[in-house]
Parts: sequence; C-alpha cells; structure tokens
Amino acid sequence: MKAATGELQLTVITMIAIAAIIGFFWILWPQIQESIKTQWTNINSDYTGYIVVRK
Repeated sequence: MKAATGELQLTVITMIAIAAIIGFFWILWPQIQESIKTQWTNINSDYTGYIVVRK
C-alpha cells in the first residue's frame, strides 16, 4: 500500500510541476512573442553585415 501511495504522490507532484510550467509560459508568452517579433523586425530592416555587389 505504501508503494501505491508514493506512486500517487509522485504523479500528483509531476502534474503540479507540469501545470506550473504551462502556467508560467501561458502568462509570459505574449511578452516572449513580442520580443521575438521586435528582434526579427530589427534583423530584417538592418542590412548590417551584407555586401552589396553592383554591376
């Protein structure tokens, strides 16, 4: 019986940890997404590092 109780407790702890991780990203995802968009726009609009060859 003790093994079953320990297994249940481990399952509950795992589910709580997964829920905490999902909740963390659920809250922060809009900020992360906006940061990625901003950085992507800066990379695409800035031509630093490109060599333009004209004929």
